[in-house]
Amino acid sequence: MSVAVEEFGSFKGERVDQFKLRSDTGVEVDLISWGVLVRDWRVPVAGGMRSVVLGFDQFESYPAASPYFGSLAGRVANRIRNGTFTLDGETYTVTPNFLGHALHGGPEGIGRLVWDGEADSANTSVRFTLDSPDGAMGFPGNVRFTATYTLIGHRLRLDITAKADRRTPINVVQHQYFNLGTGADVLDHSYRIPASAYTELGEQLIPTGAILPVDGTIWDFRKGRTMRDTAGKPIDYDGNLVLDTDRQFDEPVAVVTGPNRALTLKLWTDRPGLQVYNSVTTNVSAEGKTFGHHCGFCLEDQDLPDAVNHPYFPSTIYGQDRDYSHRVDIEIA
Repeated sequence: MSVAVEEFGSFKGERVDQFKLRSDTGVEVDLISWGVLVRDWRVPVAGGMRSVVLGFDQFESYPAASPYFGSLAGRVANRIRNGTFTLDGETYTVTPNFLGHALHGGPEGIGRLVWDGEADSANTSVRFTLDSPDGAMGFPGNVRFTATYTLIGHRLRLDITAKADRRTPINVVQHQYFNLGTGADVLDHSYRIPASAYTELGEQLIPTGAILPVDGTIWDFRKGRTMRDTAGKPIDYDGNLVLDTDRQFDEPVAVVTGPNRALTLKLWTDRPGLQVYNSVTTNVSAEGKTFGHHCGFCLEDQDLPDAVNHPYFPSTIYGQDRDYSHRVDIEIA
């Protein structure tokens, strides 16, 4: 077990570090301090090592071209309708960056900033911290974010906390793009997610506020399915599943198997929702690499999207009387 640290680049005059974690089972994970980003994740397979996440080799490609590859997203991940919400009688506007709405905390959310990182080689972990000031992207309150990645065997654990000095919305997600196979798309992976409901979407992927059963829809992953319809045509996914409330943390909320069955991903979370996204809009070229339609899948464990504008969704408001705490474990073997 080890953690090695090296300079990876700079962003607006701040040094960006890379932390290279290696477990006793031979798994290797590279993290960078810009956005607490999982730059690469390599897993032993027959014949060598396989990279299971999408990313770049050079730092400059991330701020220039990355669609949140591997980063944390927030302060409030997913969409906020029209970039506005009302809290304690005051209306706030978050800088819009998606069709007039706010996406993943605005154009300079926490996933596009440099965090402080501290390596812990004894536990194969890195602890990142960021102080987000009052008014950042339009959000109220000073917030101290802490994110700790720990590599244990084949499992990568992420613990996120946030302490705010006044009431403010917080919803942070890990935004890794996975591909467990060797092909250019993830349509023929097998996805099993035991969720019975989903949040209905209206125009521009904004939730209507309705929570509907998955029965008979493309959102029914309970028995396992690919991302193709019965005729074999690709299905686009970019929506939120509502996870069953009676589950225990030791029950994975998603199990994904690669098309050659060499690798299986399991995800555990304490969040109520899971955004399923299969690179619907991805079209990125950099460093001689091309990442196109359906190149990867994201499983973004989260609070329900646009909860600040839907009072019947579980609250995402935190403050001096309530700290934010979030845990997700992902195992690939």
